[in-house]
Amino acid sequence: MIDDFDIVGVKVCRNFDLTKYSTMQLKAFGDIAFVSNKESLKNLLITLKNKKIPYQLLGLGANSLLEENFNGIYIKLEFDFDEKELDANKSVFTFPASLPLRLLTSFAIKNNLKGWEVFTGIPATLGGACFMNAGTNLGEIKEIIYSVEYLSKENEFITREVNSGDFSYRKNNFLKEGEVITEIKLKNLGSDSSIGPLIKEYLKKRTDSQPLDKKTCGCIFKNQKLENADKTCPAGKYIDIMGLKGLNINGMRISPVHGNFFENFENSTKKDVLELIRITQFELELNYGIKFETEAIF
Repeated sequence: MIDDFDIVGVKVCRNFDLTKYSTMQLKAFGDIAFVSNKESLKNLLITLKNKKIPYQLLGLGANSLLEENFNGIYIKLEFDFDEKELDANKSVFTFPASLPLRLLTSFAIKNNLKGWEVFTGIPATLGGACFMNAGTNLGEIKEIIYSVEYLSKENEFITREVNSGDFSYRKNNFLKEGEVITEIKLKNLGSDSSIGPLIKEYLKKRTDSQPLDKKTCGCIFKNQKLENADKTCPAGKYIDIMGLKGLNINGMRISPVHGNFFENFENSTKKDVLELIRITQFELELNYGIKFETEAIF
């Protein structure tokens, strides 16, 4: 049971309605712990590991499929953030993992920060974006990460200055299962007057071409890079060509706007998403011989 411990800085809610804790708003209930600081997180993870209670981190829930009834505990980081860190004169910025990317995008527009356009429009926390090396057509977040602090499996805070091998397409290559990112340092690469307008233009492009006003979890599939070829196969385009837009299962459908987005337009569950993923993957491989991996975590 997870209600028989009391940790300073941790608030536990039992059988909590988690529907609004993911951007897809899947029907879900479970236990959740709201954690206010790094030391509290450390004490919580020690307790959970000792009691052999499974856990899953929740950022903004943009890339996660929540269980209808999770037999474990979700962890939501709510670390304090000092707005004084938003000083464009710094060479390196230090941010908590729980900081939403939209705040950094606003800062980047205001100060025309070079390189910061790469995460434009991504509905995620900084920690979540770092964990999966989030990116857009403008680049990947690894390009501006200086270092990552994380809580290791040995319950130690480790700071890692990242290098080119630490990230690959939509993933990090250094975190072990169960380890938690707590803090990220981002580089200041200087300013460029074209960055602010570029970000605004890209935000408009995403709004026009993606169902951002619907209940989605972002792109479902990773675009597939072909072996021995400098070419990327966009999953959304192939889904569109097959005429699968609008296909639905129990209120979960492939978006009529963009083939690589699934929309929850009723009260769908994780089971419905997985079934629609299975069908779509089967059709993609049958028609094109390509196995598209998912971006969503489940």
